[in-house]
Amino acid sequence: MEDIFAFVDSLGPEKIVHIYRPKLGLKAVVAIDNVACGPAIGGVRMACDVSAMEAFRLARAMTLKNAAAGLAHGGGKSVIFADPAIPAAEKEAIIRAFASSIAELTEYIPGPDMGTDERAMAWIQDETGRSVGLPREIGGIPLDEIGATGWGLVSAIDVAQEFANLSIKGARVAIQGFGSVGKHAARFLGERGAVLVAASDTRGTLYDADGLDIANLIALKRHGQPLMTSERGKKLPRDAILDVDCDIWIPAARPDVLRADNATRLKAKLVAEGANIPATPEAEEMLAARGVLVIPDFIANAGGVICAAVEYHGGTETAAMAAIVEKIRANTAVVLEAASRDKILPRAAAIRLAENRVRRAMALRRW
Repeated sequence: MEDIFAFVDSLGPEKIVHIYRPKLGLKAVVAIDNVACGPAIGGVRMACDVSAMEAFRLARAMTLKNAAAGLAHGGGKSVIFADPAIPAAEKEAIIRAFASSIAELTEYIPGPDMGTDERAMAWIQDETGRSVGLPREIGGIPLDEIGATGWGLVSAIDVAQEFANLSIKGARVAIQGFGSVGKHAARFLGERGAVLVAASDTRGTLYDADGLDIANLIALKRHGQPLMTSERGKKLPRDAILDVDCDIWIPAARPDVLRADNATRLKAKLVAEGANIPATPEAEEMLAARGVLVIPDFIANAGGVICAAVEYHGGTETAAMAAIVEKIRANTAVVLEAASRDKILPRAAAIRLAENRVRRAMALRRW
């Protein structure tokens, strides 16, 4: 908690709740950063190595993301300290225990994140009556299933083409983290003529300069198989994804994968941040100094939360996908134009955009 207090500012966090129910095997943290724009939407992340600081940093990213997208929602995030690969019955028990523990935190609306999915959101909905990213069977829009975040990511890349002096058609793409975001980004980019030359998961990196079979890799993941089981492609260490010669590099996994100690290894013209906070400020500065364009996370990967907000307010899947394209294209253009015009990093332009919207909302609130 001491580290979090060092980062408190006028935006938040509003509330950080630690949950510990040892008899149920539950240890979790909920960070509610800012609710000036409305109740906070943010994912439930399950992993063994999460932390309260990670929850807070991700909650702040959600505040900026939701504000930048013009959503009537603030930012929050929760983390559950557990292995997402535990038996299904045990996982359900932990998530239901978590849900019952946050029943009174009505200013926080949970959504899917790393280690959780539509089914987990259904369990939370059953316990609390509020969550997003629900299965279709109970009236939801399964944002991970349809690839909402990946769809938005490609919209951002489409706008960024001219700023990065590249074309999606024929572009060589490398994706770090071939999960619910990465696999759909690969699919949508492949449909636009891009070539996936490398992809990684927790087991390693798969590389083929002539292009990997995206459909085959998605099928492997659907059946719970690691990329390394693919018959096609050269098997490399996990961190080798940093060294791949490519045009577009997409981080789509954990925070801080790009840092000052490894950013110089990247060989790309454009980095489209599919994960939340995947690069440190130092890494982004180093990339900019080398002429690498970075689309900030909360601009590029807002597709999931835009979809979630449309679902929460009763909209359709078609409306959600259209809103993703409209909002992300507009915001990417505004941010990259401002960065070019004012000679600042895209992240600085994005933060300025989002914070201005949050502060205008805060001025309308009594407290």
